[in-house]
Amino acid sequence: MSYRPLKLLTTGRITMNTKPTICVYCGSSPGANAAYIAAAEALGKALAQRECRLIYGAGDLGLMGATARSTLAHGGEVIGVIPDVLMNIEGLTQNLTTLIRTETMHERKKVMFANADAFIVLPGGPGTLDEAIETLTWHQLGMHKKPLTFLNVEGYWDKLLVLFDHFVDQGFMKPAFKGYYTVADTPLSAIDKCLMK
Repeated sequence: MSYRPLKLLTTGRITMNTKPTICVYCGSSPGANAAYIAAAEALGKALAQRECRLIYGAGDLGLMGATARSTLAHGGEVIGVIPDVLMNIEGLTQNLTTLIRTETMHERKKVMFANADAFIVLPGGPGTLDEAIETLTWHQLGMHKKPLTFLNVEGYWDKLLVLFDHFVDQGFMKPAFKGYYTVADTPLSAIDKCLMK
């Protein structure tokens, strides 16, 4: 496991080869449905098989840990990014390819965003939603054009997608916003949607 100082990351990418890097936003809990963990494990396996590098929040709990451990178990590369304050709360997945420690949550998000080519959103709570919405908002503001896909495990994101429609209907979001994300039902299709962009 290697440590890379934050100063190397704030102005550009650390991953310079042609292997795509996909950031996965997801919960640090397993959730109430066993299908969520199964999807996280299947996504990790698929990332490794498709030769995509995973970047995520470095924690070993819930869907975060399941995705990372599966990617590593199938021979994939994993970059973990964690603020010091969470080191003893979320724990660390062992044998990460690269570990990046940050001082704040904001820096963690910045590092993950800067080093990702695309984003997949598994089920999660407020933190996952915060990451996904911020990424979409940055797209809306013209700050990037990186693809983001909601992995809609057993309809988990259905109500959020309805809320997006409501935003548009009520004039608080332009219809173009709905073109900033895609929705997939399986890990493989989520990866395909990210790589097609």
